[in-house]
Amino acid sequence: MREEEMEALRQLLKTSDVYLMENAEESFRLEIKTDPEAVRQQAQWCGVKPGLRVLDVGCGSGKTTSILHEMVQPGGSAAGIDFSTDRISYARTHYGQESGIDFSVCNFKEPLKGLGQFDLIWIRFVLEYFLAESQDIVKNINQVLKPGGVLCLLDLDYNCLSHYELPPMIENLLSRIMNRLEEKFNFDIYAGRKLYSYLYDQGYQHIQVNLMAHHLFFGSIKAGDVYNWMKKIEVNANRFMDLFDDYPGGYEVFVDDFNKFLIDPRRFTYTPLIMCKGMKPMDF
Repeated sequence: MREEEMEALRQLLKTSDVYLMENAEESFRLEIKTDPEAVRQQAQWCGVKPGLRVLDVGCGSGKTTSILHEMVQPGGSAAGIDFSTDRISYARTHYGQESGIDFSVCNFKEPLKGLGQFDLIWIRFVLEYFLAESQDIVKNINQVLKPGGVLCLLDLDYNCLSHYELPPMIENLLSRIMNRLEEKFNFDIYAGRKLYSYLYDQGYQHIQVNLMAHHLFFGSIKAGDVYNWMKKIEVNANRFMDLFDDYPGGYEVFVDDFNKFLIDPRRFTYTPLIMCKGMKPMDF
């Protein structure tokens, strides 16, 4: 890709709703990376229970929305919103057949209309893609949450950078890749640590915070986890091939080296997940 084309892509990503991980296999990646048991545990901590009307912001493939829908039965309902028409189409096809679950294309960087009010809103692994707009997104979402309702923010921190024992050349290049994503593509490496302040600044009450490992790889690793990590490398590294000029063998060798590291049972990799929840004041 020529430099002027790359610069146009950078500007497009910064000024539109283009998703950083956009690729033909993204619905499939989201599908296989979602651990239903982990979602249930996190949703239980957030207060998801029967009878609630819940909103899943950035619902992706719809798998998480479906799990939330199961958890609010009997008597509850779930709605999933996403920028992507492809993802919403996938969600409707695979998860939209039951009563009480709905999916719609929605730009949550803008004020939300026509959704009604919700008892609980869930935003998981979304704000990391919107470094510049995260606070505005939370403000927009706040408008469709009932007074006394609960807003749940879940995201990763120090994303993709906690590995041992990563060869120095790979570690250096991986750090440069993540920094480039932050500088040029609106990606927030440190999204998780900011969540509490978003709720605090909006005047939320009874704020609670929890921290756990999202990725925790030691010993053997599941094929789905290898696919997820390598797909992230493939999609994002291709955006700035110049970073690989100094790596012996270039991009292809880097990908092979990182894959070898990832499947090595001696490897230790983790990513912190920070979860925050708070109650919207009754007099908001």
